Amino acid sequence: MCEEHTVSLVDVLEEDEELEEEASAVLAGSDSDHCSYPQGYVKRQALYSCNTCTPKGAEAAGVCLACSYKCHEGHDLFELYTKRNFRCDCGNRKFTDLQCKLYPEKDDVNTLNKYSHNFSGVYCTCRRPYPDPDDQVEDEMIQCVLCEDWLHGRHLGREVPENNESQEMICESCMNQNPFLWTYADHLTGVVRQVKEETGGRSNTDVAPEEQVDDVIKPSAKRTREEAELNCRLKELQAVNQKRERSGAVFWPSAWRSTLCSCNTCQERLSGAQLSFLLDESDTVVAYERKGQNNEQNQQGHDPLMSALDNLNRVQQLEIIHGYNDMKSELKDFLQRFAAEGKVVTPDDIRHFFEQQQSRKRRRVEAAPFY
Repeated sequence: MCEEHTVSLVDVLEEDEELEEEASAVLAGSDSDHCSYPQGYVKRQALYSCNTCTPKGAEAAGVCLACSYKCHEGHDLFELYTKRNFRCDCGNRKFTDLQCKLYPEKDDVNTLNKYSHNFSGVYCTCRRPYPDPDDQVEDEMIQCVLCEDWLHGRHLGREVPENNESQEMICESCMNQNPFLWTYADHLTGVVRQVKEETGGRSNTDVAPEEQVDDVIKPSAKRTREEAELNCRLKELQAVNQKRERSGAVFWPSAWRSTLCSCNTCQERLSGAQLSFLLDESDTVVAYERKGQNNEQNQQGHDPLMSALDNLNRVQQLEIIHGYNDMKSELKDFLQRFAAEGKVVTPDDIRHFFEQQQSRKRRRVEAAPFY
């Protein structure tokens, strides 16, 4: 007999809290009430693609958070997480049967928008949906800094490092399209012989990423910024001639963008490759999520439940408050019985509890006198 699958209430609450925090970080950084189109090509925002309005074979299009709520409610949406420098398409020429309810005065097309297979609901080099009903392998997906595609950890061409939450990843394809990035990778990631020699024989794994950056890119702490600008940091690194294996995705240490050379030549190179955003440390997803978290904290005083109660009369308010308190008390008693007997609460137990609550509610309504 196979053992019944059980989950603890703590597991349920922790998972729910984690998902809620992640959603808040992503969504709170974007406006949920107003179409973002008037803002132009927004630096970074939460985006969606509507499979109902622009199905497979149609022109790719993306809609902002507010339009996903107001104009595409009930539609089949692909969640794209965040994209940079994108202007909302909702209701433009690509949508033959839909007009934007929030901002209908749009150009026919947003020429600077970039689209990928993500807008068709598939991701990674394997071009599979997420979640994938045919994939039984548990695997995280990580977004590339450059192409912004999401890739399975097993399809990155290298092992995913532990504690990679604060790191940014560039996939192998994007690295090969911009080979100058391998030079930075030679010194900011992997084994660096020079660092080992200068630190008394310590291996590279014993050296913090910040130390590697300081030792290789800034050899003299006394050198002024003006003096540094006279030389190209990239050329300095190329002259050192240290190379790592140039294959697989690259995970970059924190604050790596601040080490990139910003001389005129390098700025022109980045601009020509449409990578100028790499010099902007506020472009990162971490910075965007931090903005969302700050917005969420500033709005904590506005409880949507209390706002809804304000619109009800006194009798209705009291009924809802008493009902909530009764349910909370009964749920506490229900869970205490499991704790006293040393049992684990299963999903079926929770489902049965709320079914009983609903049954009691119906009986109270049916027994209530008519006035």
